[in-house]
Amino acid sequence: MATPTAATEAPAGHNSFPPFQTEHFPSQLVWLVLTFVLLYVIMSKVALPRIGSILQMRAKQIADDLAAANSYKGQSDAAHAAYEKALGDARARAQSIAGATREKQARDAEDLHKRLEAQLHQRLATAEQSIAQTRTAAMANVHAIAADTASAIVERLIGQVPANEDIAAALNDVGKR
Repeated sequence: MATPTAATEAPAGHNSFPPFQTEHFPSQLVWLVLTFVLLYVIMSKVALPRIGSILQMRAKQIADDLAAANSYKGQSDAAHAAYEKALGDARARAQSIAGATREKQARDAEDLHKRLEAQLHQRLATAEQSIAQTRTAAMANVHAIAADTASAIVERLIGQVPANEDIAAALNDVGKR
């Protein structure tokens, strides 16, 4: 079997890659300058103005959005301040109403207390009068009951009914002691 032999070398003194050949350098420089100038003109006249206008439009849009956001933030802050004020006013009104209600209930309770106390004093006075009348009536009856009881006791002890004058004298004598 034969071994393959392949060579990738250029013959001596001959460079086969044209850009590295020195006789092509001047034409390459001419084309480099022409291409650079052409690309520069196209970029400066077409692409860069469009990119600049897009960047300006985006910057303007961002600035407008920031201004709108600041406006909305101001409106939000104003609404929040109005809400806080309304909430504070509502709390103050609620406290005022609660205070007025407490005062009214205290007055009503005091009036009811006075009315009930007056009724109680009136009932107490009526009861004391009734007790005094009952006591007076009972005391009037006590003398008659005591006379009847003394007469019955004496009659049972001695077998005779004593005279009413003797019983009255005896009761008066006991009442003086």
